[in-house]
Amino acid sequence: MTMQALTDQILAGARLSGANFLRLAAEADLHQLGFLADAVRRRLHPERVVTYVIDRNINYTDICVSACKFCAFFKAPDDPQGSVLSKEELLTKIRETQELGGTQILLQGGLHPELPLDFYEDMLRCMKATTGIHIHGFSPPEICHFSQLSGLPTRTVLERLRAAGLDSMPGGGAEILSARVRRQLAPRKCSADEWLAVMEEAHRLGMRTTATMMFGHIETWEERLEHLERLRSLQDRTGGFTAFIPWPFQPDNTALAETEKTSGLMYLRMLALCRIYLDNFANIQASWVTQGPKIAQVSLFFGANDFGSTMIEENVVAAAGVSFRLSEQEIRRLISDAGFTPQQRLMDYRPAQPSICAP
Repeated sequence: MTMQALTDQILAGARLSGANFLRLAAEADLHQLGFLADAVRRRLHPERVVTYVIDRNINYTDICVSACKFCAFFKAPDDPQGSVLSKEELLTKIRETQELGGTQILLQGGLHPELPLDFYEDMLRCMKATTGIHIHGFSPPEICHFSQLSGLPTRTVLERLRAAGLDSMPGGGAEILSARVRRQLAPRKCSADEWLAVMEEAHRLGMRTTATMMFGHIETWEERLEHLERLRSLQDRTGGFTAFIPWPFQPDNTALAETEKTSGLMYLRMLALCRIYLDNFANIQASWVTQGPKIAQVSLFFGANDFGSTMIEENVVAAAGVSFRLSEQEIRRLISDAGFTPQQRLMDYRPAQPSICAP
């Protein structure tokens, strides 16, 4: 097949095969990929609206037994500087978020070796009863960790957390869904199969989730494809993912500090390829947290239709030395200046009520 024939197939809405994904990755130039990804985006979102959410990343603990090589945030269990947030600290952070128009919190933490499952249930009940906010929390590695500590199946863990107030789940901890990569980078974290199984269980229980990919470290292009193939297959079965968020590894202050940082151009290439390949994902998020506002703005022409979160608080990427910050007003201006209409959303992409600073 010629490249023109492949381009015509994509523009006609045909599903991209794995072999053709690798061909595009190797042969297509940046402009071709941007053109194709933008065509897919416009087919799915002809209204030229770019969404965003007002929320806050709350890390309830930095104590973690996983010790992933790519993480600059965690503290070992015996580190005296490790901490667990109190309920009062959690509630203060949530109230501050709500005062800024926030509709949800992203709740994640390290794999603490001692906290029992009822600690998390009590935390959720307190947060929900006191503030009523949407709780988007606990990625699959955390669910697997809770399961191991409690001796309960992951489905039971999910059911109990959901009953306590958990509304939806983030796609953290996916990194690259390849056995080789995970063995080398995070051998104590859940496997790729376990990550996918937890997500499928959550979807079967009626919970919506997101999916992520952290690329640009030790993985190959074939392993990037494996990651995307497995996500697309699960989405075919359940339809439970609301969005996909690819972001490049940030090596500073990690055990992989010598790794060359992913360039903005490579980020845009990967973003476009993801948009073209993941034909059953409605939404793709830009990663301004790692790339900065200008590349994020350009990403709206490389397949992204969502600007992600205002990130009132973000600790994990910041620990790797990256500290971009954007207010809601700045996000709306960046979207408008790119020729799109900004729209605050909820986790499931329904429009939120007009925000406090909307024109």
